[in-house]
Amino acid sequence: MTKILLLSDSHSFIDDRILEYAGQADEIWHGGDFGSMEVIEQLEKIKPLKGVYGNIDNAKIRSEFPEVNRFFCEDVEVLMIHIGGYPGKYTPLAKLEIASKAPKLFISGHSHILKVMSDPKNNLLHLNPGACGKQGWHKVRTMMRFVIDGSEIRDLEVIELGPKF
Repeated sequence: MTKILLLSDSHSFIDDRILEYAGQADEIWHGGDFGSMEVIEQLEKIKPLKGVYGNIDNAKIRSEFPEVNRFFCEDVEVLMIHIGGYPGKYTPLAKLEIASKAPKLFISGHSHILKVMSDPKNNLLHLNPGACGKQGWHKVRTMMRFVIDGSEIRDLEVIELGPKF
């Protein structure tokens, strides 16, 4: 059983609440737009960190994280792309990756819109944790946590961190 904290679009912002939740997870996954190496360093001090770079991330971050991250967590294949869209509205890159081999779990960020959607056509679950940072048009900062247990994804929770102001 692996407890995952999923966040995205931190845009150089991290606070004690994010770090507290990070400490409760086994792994931290970030859907891109870290914004700064400081965010990465703080998260990596707590738990193993997986992620992708986002459109605002600099060359240093892009050298540390890929644009497309495909990996297994237990028996669940995960595909992560910052600008990936969602079922029915995937980006060209996401369409290509999903068509080559559909994962069980597809994660994106970028939109700052929290989404949990099934994609019956590709037999996958799509997650976008919204934005945990303070930059952008969203009003409430959000993250997600869930458990991967073998091939099962369960106990999904939306974490509201409060208003961005």
